[in-house]
Amino acid sequence: MHLRFIADAMLGRLARWLRLLGFDTLYYPDISDIRLLRVAKEQGRLILTRDTRLIKIRGIKDYLLIRANDSFQQLLEVIHALKLKDFNPLSRCVICNGKLSRLLDKTEIKDSVPDFVFLNFHIFQRCSDCGKIYWEGTHPRMFREKLTEVLSSYPSSSPDLLS
Repeated sequence: MHLRFIADAMLGRLARWLRLLGFDTLYYPDISDIRLLRVAKEQGRLILTRDTRLIKIRGIKDYLLIRANDSFQQLLEVIHALKLKDFNPLSRCVICNGKLSRLLDKTEIKDSVPDFVFLNFHIFQRCSDCGKIYWEGTHPRMFREKLTEVLSSYPSSSPDLLS
């Protein structure tokens, strides 16, 4: 099953973490409830929300009410509730949710990254939607470490999935 999410305005950090894990997750900080519901229905997305008022709207059935305040606890809540196991880390843009693709020729982005980065890193990815450039620096390593720590409390998810 290929899950696609839309997170309400209160769940920006959760949306970012889900994108880091490779899940197609829409997030708009100023989206109205009506628009959120329309997008979810039109695109077949599961609504992630903390808004108990929203889930009382008649006809809403594809949602997950998030109870935790902490973004890591929220992430665990989603993983537990949906029994998520298949992660594709660092495959989506954390900014816009676009898909990342590996650049075969790093000279394409020479003027888009700092000189130090261009000279010292060799693997680059670009977002297909917004064009943001990613490289294997300290952020991905810190992300993997933090996620391994978070997921270690979830017995059926294996930290080696993040390799």
